Amino acid sequence: MASSISVGIREAKTRLSQLLKMVQKGNEILLTERGRPVGKIVPLPKEALPLAVRVRELEQAGLVESASSCRHRALPPPIPVTGEVAQRLLREDRDGSHDRRG
Repeated sequence: MASSISVGIREAKTRLSQLLKMVQKGNEILLTERGRPVGKIVPLPKEALPLAVRVRELEQAGLVESASSCRHRALPPPIPVTGEVAQRLLREDRDGSHDRRG
């Protein structure tokens, strides 16, 4: 569970690495000067982290597998489309003019 601790600026200078590890775990650090709050170190929201970091966290949590670790599965063969059918379908999709029959 994330918590908040108060640390004097002088102490924060000497323990910065340790405090940053605490922040990475979700804790907040309230910086004080002569007992008065002057600033706060807080974790970044997950959405502000770079995509590579978020993906790595998902891999470490076991929620996704990296492309290098999963076995490559063969893709099914493409569906054969004759003539201008493919071009017509692409055009309709881009134009939004495809038939919307349910």
